[in-house]
Amino acid sequence: MNFSNKYIIGFALVICLVCSFAVSSLAVALKPKQDANRLLDQQENILRVAGLHQGSSHPTPEEAVRLFESVTTWQVDRATGAMTKLDAFAPAKQMIDAAKDPAASAATTSEAARGAQIRRTPNQLLVYEVTAPGKEAWVLPIWGNGLWSTMYGFLAVAPDFSAIRGITFYQHGETPGLGGEIDNPTWRAQWPGKHLRDADGKVVIEVVKNGNVRDASRQVDGISGSTITSRGVSHTVRTWLGEEGYGAWMESQVKEGKK
Repeated sequence: MNFSNKYIIGFALVICLVCSFAVSSLAVALKPKQDANRLLDQQENILRVAGLHQGSSHPTPEEAVRLFESVTTWQVDRATGAMTKLDAFAPAKQMIDAAKDPAASAATTSEAARGAQIRRTPNQLLVYEVTAPGKEAWVLPIWGNGLWSTMYGFLAVAPDFSAIRGITFYQHGETPGLGGEIDNPTWRAQWPGKHLRDADGKVVIEVVKNGNVRDASRQVDGISGSTITSRGVSHTVRTWLGEEGYGAWMESQVKEGKK
């Protein structure tokens, strides 16, 4: 059968419209489930970095709720360190979105922030307080650039900020087998126990070039063949532990603990 050009174009247009409507409807219908899965993924990463959930299996929503009974979400004023307890879990995306808003964030100027390409940090930060016996910690949302991508993760630190408890990255686009090794449990296992600050409160934790660790108490061995990604992780952690991140809050907590 021969069809006119007008018929072919009209038929193609109808098919496109029907498919577009179907895809749009499916996306809207699945959005609540997608949002719930993103929330569960954030909670799982917090639980893992705090040592509340281990192993290769994923916690069910019910397990996550149960484990999160020992996790409290706080909002922190970056400038003063003042804390406000939140009634419900708030995902790190809240901080990430705020950093993009000039009215809700401040421009960074530090060398570490430039190294991690963190241009702004939000005025209101989030911290997750873990109170489970033997697992007490603060979990801090962090992000910064590696070689190819922005690396989003969580850093767990001791209640008195004496040492790091763990680190994890839940989203990034670094090269598999190279920069992507920031996901490797063996590399992440170096972090627990590292000192993050000295007696004067200066940030001392750093990732050094592979094979160049001189002070194992505060230095993490970088990933072989991934100097830029390793440097990006170092700058990221140092930025968020410094004055442009959680510095004022940590100082206020240390002073409160000395009272």
